[in-house]
Amino acid sequence: MSEGLCDIYLYDADKVERVKVQQDLVDLNPVLIIYKALADKNRLKICFSLLLEDELCVCDLANILDASVATTSHHLRYLHQAKVLDFRKEGKNAFYRLKDEHIKTLIRTALAHGGETDD
Repeated sequence: MSEGLCDIYLYDADKVERVKVQQDLVDLNPVLIIYKALADKNRLKICFSLLLEDELCVCDLANILDASVATTSHHLRYLHQAKVLDFRKEGKNAFYRLKDEHIKTLIRTALAHGGETDD
């Protein structure tokens, strides 16, 4: 017997059908876009930084990442297009912040879950 696998292939047809019907009713693409955006280490570092400091300018974030402004801007654009970040312009500077409490909660929850042990 393999751990985590069924010994006999048997499924509940009613449950499978209910789940398939519900999946057809819900568009999962927005969720996929958010998780894909957060799956990159530098983009996740940006989001974590913005969780610690409500708002940071592109130059601050570039220094935090030890990356160029161009590379950092690329990540910021990606996160903005994924609706993870908002920004505002102040003169020639751009300041970024996490989009809303949903994103903050998502990151906090993932951090808490990642810190759990299997006791």
